[in-house]
Amino acid sequence: MLQIASVLAFVAVSFCLDPAEGEADVWKRGAPELRSAGALAFAPGGVLFVADPTAAAIVAIRTGDTQGDPARVQIAVDGIDQAIADLLGTTASGILINDLAVNPASGKAYLSVSRGRGDDALPVLIRVGGDGELTEFALSDVEYCHVALPNAPDEGRRTESITDLAFVGDQVIVAGLSNEEFSSKLRSIAYPFEAGDPGTSVEIYHGAHGAYETRAPVRTLAAYEIDGKPNILAAYTCTPLVMFPLEELEPGKKIRGTTVAELGNRNRPLDMVVYTKEGREYLLIANSSRGLMKVTTAGLAEAEGITEPVNGGKTAGLGYETIDYLEGVVQLDKLDDDFVVVLMETDGGQVLTTVETP
Repeated sequence: MLQIASVLAFVAVSFCLDPAEGEADVWKRGAPELRSAGALAFAPGGVLFVADPTAAAIVAIRTGDTQGDPARVQIAVDGIDQAIADLLGTTASGILINDLAVNPASGKAYLSVSRGRGDDALPVLIRVGGDGELTEFALSDVEYCHVALPNAPDEGRRTESITDLAFVGDQVIVAGLSNEEFSSKLRSIAYPFEAGDPGTSVEIYHGAHGAYETRAPVRTLAAYEIDGKPNILAAYTCTPLVMFPLEELEPGKKIRGTTVAELGNRNRPLDMVVYTKEGREYLLIANSSRGLMKVTTAGLAEAEGITEPVNGGKTAGLGYETIDYLEGVVQLDKLDDDFVVVLMETDGGQVLTTVETP
């Protein structure tokens, strides 16, 4: 009986089928019931995915934002935290910017924001135009659909049910925790949504800890192709960088990633993008205490993986340089290979600006 109930719970998540794919149109128009707004990601055509970790769900929203020239976008908003607070009728200390995503169709930046703190915080989406103009992206009358995640963690760790998102091909890749013993998960959910994914349990070797781990969540991720096949590069706290072939992600499966770098302990990765500069590919990783890292991907395809302890705060694997002239970066997303949009902490408040890739 319990097994039947589990199957029904898995099947009975909300569907999100696109009539363009020849399926029934179950997109709704109205106000999605977001309990929180966390990680963001875009699909082509201005479709925005919003993680709702409190509800352990993902909402897809048709923004209608499909016109623009990203190459002409130059955002520069000083004190954006105060500007958002003014827009929402509160104080800068009364908001929290959770994530940043750039719409590749228009070059506009979207921010997920909590108005208030704690359980009473309200989810808000803010759109920043190429000219720096801020508007609230109203959620009262939009086309949307959603998918719920099965086996979500309990309330004590519910905020980590979804830690990051990426759209790869026709899949929404979701990192976070489950309520299972091997709790760290990567979920590959087909889009248009049909059903939630119980996820692939992922194990990593953490060199700084000298141990294999299954319960630490991925903090940020990005897609990277090797020989035409997509892989997920996942960064964890304290700070292993691990590679997972996308084709190995299957519901209910357990896999072990390849630890391709140890980037230093006592640090939390915050955001990450992949870009090309002068014919070479790099990762750009924002961190809580180790600055903005430009990580080379040279040798990534041949990496055998770190399987021995990396002690004393040392680093190993892929090499990197710290971009000292960009301090305080807490969020970033790629505008194109030449520019990224970054959210920076400064003494005068938060700044949202376009900067050239290093």
